[in-house]
Amino acid sequence: QSWSRGMSYCLHSERHLDTGPIYVRENGKLHVVKQGAGGVQNVTPKARPFSLFSRSFSVELCMNREDDRARRQRTDHFIFTYTKEGNLRYSAKSLFSLVLGYISDNVDHIDSLIGFPEQIAEKLFSAAEARQKFTEPVTGLRALQKFTEAYGSLVLCSLCLRNRYLLISEKLEEIKSFRELTCLDLSCCKLGDEHELLEHLTKEALSSVKRLLLKDNSLSDAGLRRMTAPVRVLKKGLENLLVLDLSCNPKITDVGIGYLLSFKKLNCLDISGTGLKDVDAVIQRLQMQIGLVHSKVPLKEFDHSNCKTEGWAEQTVLQWEQAVMEARKPQDNLRSRVAALHFYGKTRRIEEVVKCTLVEPETKASGNLQFYKENVQNCHLPLKKEVAGSHESKSNKKRALAEQERERTSKQKHLCLTVEDWDLLNTY
Repeated sequence: QSWSRGMSYCLHSERHLDTGPIYVRENGKLHVVKQGAGGVQNVTPKARPFSLFSRSFSVELCMNREDDRARRQRTDHFIFTYTKEGNLRYSAKSLFSLVLGYISDNVDHIDSLIGFPEQIAEKLFSAAEARQKFTEPVTGLRALQKFTEAYGSLVLCSLCLRNRYLLISEKLEEIKSFRELTCLDLSCCKLGDEHELLEHLTKEALSSVKRLLLKDNSLSDAGLRRMTAPVRVLKKGLENLLVLDLSCNPKITDVGIGYLLSFKKLNCLDISGTGLKDVDAVIQRLQMQIGLVHSKVPLKEFDHSNCKTEGWAEQTVLQWEQAVMEARKPQDNLRSRVAALHFYGKTRRIEEVVKCTLVEPETKASGNLQFYKENVQNCHLPLKKEVAGSHESKSNKKRALAEQERERTSKQKHLCLTVEDWDLLNTY
């Protein structure tokens, strides 16, 4: 009776559903319950077509129901494609792709990548870059430092920040994390002598810089003195510098040029547009002490179009710049307000953004002051026609340079460091 009451309750409660036949085994016998008759018959069940799901049944493929936002940001574990017939097919992703995606989502939690294979690290960097992990304020910097500490110049070997002062101010710590750069272009950034990035140039992380472009940065003799102090005193810092551009900095005088004589490996120098007082004396001094010859034509080394951002983080720098430009978009909407003020005759209160303008008058006044070394191949444009001379004159010049170098080295042995140099030494 209890069994019959339970079955009748079940039948009455599930009457609105088409569940099909129900089988019950009791005392070793199989009973079938017919819903229409409401009774039990001891008969053998007949084969009957039975569907597992109803027509209105639907399936939703979910990776993680607890965090739908993270599920939408990540790609699924399956790749969906269409065949030629128009049918939808799916295939599972490889285990490597799944692990790569998981690590790139949590790249800021990596302890270290030192000793990790470069081929896999490049794919990991690209996956994290595609997810814009390096644009995040705090975690992005921590993740970028893990890659730069382990791979150095592979992450970025050349960096062009020409006329990108806003990018420097917004991403200064990220820029300082790059190591083993060989080319750095900071032209038209108006950094000044006290900027933190110029101080970072003297650190060991950037001792590999061979090409440094500081055109139009409001530099003075004090800035050059600080920048060359590690080379002059400690023989460290920018000792590997080959190309240096200091043009369009009117505050640099003859005293500041004297600090550049510590760059013994320097092959090309541009000091056009500086505030030199005795140009002929500077030209003779550079030629006698570090072997730089005044060029009559512009050199290709100072063509800024050759300096580009190269490395794994090339797209990362573009993402930073795009984020900075998007942050400035609300200011562009104020132009309509300026137009309205002009229409109603009111004074203009909002000024336009000041663009970087090079110091052209000073450049034209002082002329082209670019220097190169004669004994270095591929360091200048076709200047051999103008510099050509007899073998005797060249040998005489070499002898004179050798004698000057001996006198200078003998004098340096008896020179002592000044108080200012000791003050700079204590700051490093």
